[in-house]
Amino acid sequence: MPRKPSRKLKTYQTSLGFYDQAVAAPSMKAALDAWGAKSNLFHQGIAKETDDPDIVAATMAAPGVVLRRPVGSDGPFTEHAELPTDLADDEGKPKSRSKSKPKKRPAKTATKRSAKPEVDDRQAHAAAAAFAREEQRRESARRKEEAARAKARARRDKAVAAAEATLDRARQDHQARVDEIEAEQAALDERAAAEEARWDKQRSKLEDAVRRARE
Repeated sequence: MPRKPSRKLKTYQTSLGFYDQAVAAPSMKAALDAWGAKSNLFHQGIAKETDDPDIVAATMAAPGVVLRRPVGSDGPFTEHAELPTDLADDEGKPKSRSKSKPKKRPAKTATKRSAKPEVDDRQAHAAAAAFAREEQRRESARRKEEAARAKARARRDKAVAAAEATLDRARQDHQARVDEIEAEQAALDERAAAEEARWDKQRSKLEDAVRRARE
């Protein structure tokens, strides 16, 4: 079969929580999946495509892997980023009532903004293949997770079925014992009634005999 052409990867960037995040993906949807986003961050204006050479180079070196850096910083994107340092500083300092002026980021030169990384076809194919592998790894991890959940559900359902079967057997055994006791009780009631009738008849005869003897 002829090989399908690899889709060209683009670099997408967003800010979530304490981190700026970037990923090389073939589409916005793929980027949202990689970030685990539940809504369309691009429509909300929270995410965008970027052509920053440093960010593009970092993401293309690890396609499909979400890279991070502390939010608001200009540092490099890495796979394991630390929390913003100003969080720790803010915890130990009393908050001032006056609003502090936001820090201005150093303006990027026009050269850096306009510069685009030169990626040849070989690099593009390699990056796309790496992204596909990463996507397959995530999909495989999801399938294993689903299989583990299905196995746990099957074990739970089996245990519930066994417990319910035991309960049904015990209920049936109890009902059989109750039926047996009720049958025995009915037989005793019948014997008691017969004995009462016999005694009534005998007593009547004996009482007549006593009256005749007194006359």
